[in-house]
Amino acid sequence: MTSKTSPKTSPNTSRPTRSPSNKSAKKERFGRYQGYFPTFSPEHGAYIVLAVSFLTGAAAAQQWTWITTLSLICAFCGFQAAHPLVLQVNPRRSWKPRFLLWTGIYGGIASAIATWLFWHDPENKSLLIIYGLALTATVIDGVLVWQRQQKSILNELITFAAVCLSAPLAYTATVGMLPVSAIGLWILNSLFFSSAIFTVKLRKVRTASVVPGLVFHALAIGAVVLLWQLHWLSPITAAAFGVAIVKFGLILWQKDWYCHTKIQHVAMLEPGAGLLFLSVAALSLLPPTLP
Repeated sequence: MTSKTSPKTSPNTSRPTRSPSNKSAKKERFGRYQGYFPTFSPEHGAYIVLAVSFLTGAAAAQQWTWITTLSLICAFCGFQAAHPLVLQVNPRRSWKPRFLLWTGIYGGIASAIATWLFWHDPENKSLLIIYGLALTATVIDGVLVWQRQQKSILNELITFAAVCLSAPLAYTATVGMLPVSAIGLWILNSLFFSSAIFTVKLRKVRTASVVPGLVFHALAIGAVVLLWQLHWLSPITAAAFGVAIVKFGLILWQKDWYCHTKIQHVAMLEPGAGLLFLSVAALSLLPPTLP
């Protein structure tokens, strides 16, 4: 007798595949709620500028109160509101209600805090000057973006100066006045971080000339020395700009490496210089012992 053996059946090990209809439905659901997702500025270097500038202003005030925290939230939301607004103003982008939504949310929070800060101390007229400068810079930035000049040196200088307004905002909101030392600190922050404009442009063939960088740093040194001579800055605080000079000199010395290295290395260089600048400036502004 011959026994018949039934063939072994192998278990089905194939994974279930998703049908195209499921993928399209998931994509449709994701797109439906995408408009509710908050927008955040992808400019990581700008966060360093905002934080360092604000901390130098708080160090000059030599105290941190809950009003200082409110002014920090105001500065952060104002900075975030500009990003979706600029994206919507860009003529190469289509109309997106999401950008207007988050411009309104961020801008509404910043405006509400700014209004309360002035209502809390109506004698502090300096806050209105800071608000006016920030609004003016936003309008100019929007116009230049509309004209497709958002990468121009002028627009980047205005943008850095606007973000660095967080320094006098921190001081004025905390102390209740705007002395010339706070204005000098704003100019110092603006000059320091604007130096990155001319170093980063060395990596591009079309803007690889070192002449604009040399001219800017020469003028910036003259401006910092003038602020020191006018007693708007202390000698040590003014010396913090030396970090930008040393950084620019090292980049010129290793220009070939800087122009061809990975962008990640450049991204590490700029925050490192910013933290070193913060250390020198803050230590020169803080008292020996905090209250």
